[in-house]
Amino acid sequence: MPSPAFARAVRRATADALAFVLPVSCAGCGAPDVALCPACIRRLTVPARTSRALDGGLTVHSAFVYEGEVARMLRALKEEGRTSLTRPFGAALAALAATVVREPAVFVPLPTSRAAFRRRGYRVVETLVRRSSLPAARLLRVARPTVDQRGLGRADRARNVAGSLQARPLRAPHPVVLVDDVLTTGATLAEAARALRAAGVPVLCALTVAATPRRGGPT
Repeated sequence: MPSPAFARAVRRATADALAFVLPVSCAGCGAPDVALCPACIRRLTVPARTSRALDGGLTVHSAFVYEGEVARMLRALKEEGRTSLTRPFGAALAALAATVVREPAVFVPLPTSRAAFRRRGYRVVETLVRRSSLPAARLLRVARPTVDQRGLGRADRARNVAGSLQARPLRAPHPVVLVDDVLTTGATLAEAARALRAAGVPVLCALTVAATPRRGGPT
């Protein structure tokens, strides 16, 4: 039977070989040989919370501002498949909910488009909510396809998503809190709130991991 020292040496050699073949770097700052460096871990444990009111009366609370290392970490999660980041971001969502949600609620993730699911192989927002351990329900579905929101202005985004979501009623009489990854103009969150309210579901507010900086100052 191999000795513990031999087993440790094999594990180290294997890790070194994998690092050579598949070099790892910090998802936030690019520091070598670590998936997430201590400085970026600290950034995720000290949120810079913001709030923004959307047209229609929906308030969106965000754990971070979408810039710098936080933005790079979210892009690494969404576009590079670094799913280990769902754990610290899920913890940030849970901490945010504990601060701003004052009554029992069900947390409803925004649905993932079929194209995004095919590209990534998993549903980003649903995974974040699952990692947060918040009580969740999948109440929304995509009713019609939309074009990619990237590159669209505020008015075009609103037109693009108008009527694109449908909701089913919630059996228990709890209000809901919407959850998304990044707040940009808020068009999709506003459409989600409309769909839920049309189904008779009261919406308290929305949470996002991050919000893009607003022109002219902080949110």
